Amino acid sequence: MAEEEISDQQDLYEHYRYVVDPGQSLLRIDKYLSSRIENVSRTRIQDAANAGNILVNNKTVRPNYRVKPGDVVQIVLPDPPREIELIPEDIKINIVYEDDDVIVVNKEPGMVVHPAYGNYTGTLVNALMWHFRDLPLFQTGELRPGLVHRIDKNTSGILVVAKNELALNRLSKQFYDRTTDRKYIALVWGVPDPAEGTITGHVGRNLKDRKIMQVFPDGSQGRNAVTHYRVIEDFGYVSVVECKLETGRTHQIRVHFSFIKHPLFNDEEYGGDKILKGTTFAKYQQFVRNCFKILPRQALHAKSLAFDHPVTGKRLSFDSELPDDMKQAIEKWRAYTSSREF
Repeated sequence: MAEEEISDQQDLYEHYRYVVDPGQSLLRIDKYLSSRIENVSRTRIQDAANAGNILVNNKTVRPNYRVKPGDVVQIVLPDPPREIELIPEDIKINIVYEDDDVIVVNKEPGMVVHPAYGNYTGTLVNALMWHFRDLPLFQTGELRPGLVHRIDKNTSGILVVAKNELALNRLSKQFYDRTTDRKYIALVWGVPDPAEGTITGHVGRNLKDRKIMQVFPDGSQGRNAVTHYRVIEDFGYVSVVECKLETGRTHQIRVHFSFIKHPLFNDEEYGGDKILKGTTFAKYQQFVRNCFKILPRQALHAKSLAFDHPVTGKRLSFDSELPDDMKQAIEKWRAYTSSREF
């Protein structure tokens, strides 16, 4: 039986699984894995083990465990982008909570989370590097803000970032194991039927445009994605929906609601920036265009997040108000439809 490797890519962490070859001699697991996972140091492997992220035959092991033939080795490894030089920038951010291990922020719409092609400055990570500039390990470049999840540039809301490698590993495991609790508020076109339900469908890169995602209902491509939702306010033409993520795929809520023909209001990439419901009357058309001006982005806000503190184990929960642009747009729809029949 040959040694087997299965790689399971997620946005910010990766799950590796190896079945040890019958001819393998006894070898420390940190050395075994560092020789098999590209561009990963033995120190990072040890950090993952110390956080409980390495399992052999479904049991956690220490870095000095010696692998033997037939062992099934699994590791969840945080994989933050580290190839770009991070420049501290004095950018105002809304800090909701902070201690020695984690920082929770309420991200403004329009801010990119991490530097990447086309957005090397002005990101949340640049702002955090400035915020951490006086901490010794960040001064030496040994540490960087550790992302365990992201929200899109034009999505607002709550985000947790790790301040050290142990916190990064343990938070990554929680997101991978789906023990976190994330709720979003969206304004969508039309009213989903039923008013409470679940959207499923593999999500992967769009076959024609790699910058956006698409749903593969037959599961032939992409990764399994599950979004639970309930309508909390019905305006006929549009509705306010609460979404709870079971998985966290790129653009998941946006592409799932587009797939069921209820794209997010003013979501340019997924078809929500057109007038999809309502009348052809000029007054109504102008009303919608005015709402687009008030809310010049997809109507999506990461409202709450709960997770176990990576060191104390205490359950932490954070909630946030809707940003002004979403509040105003929803209020305009509420006022417009309150005296109408549709």
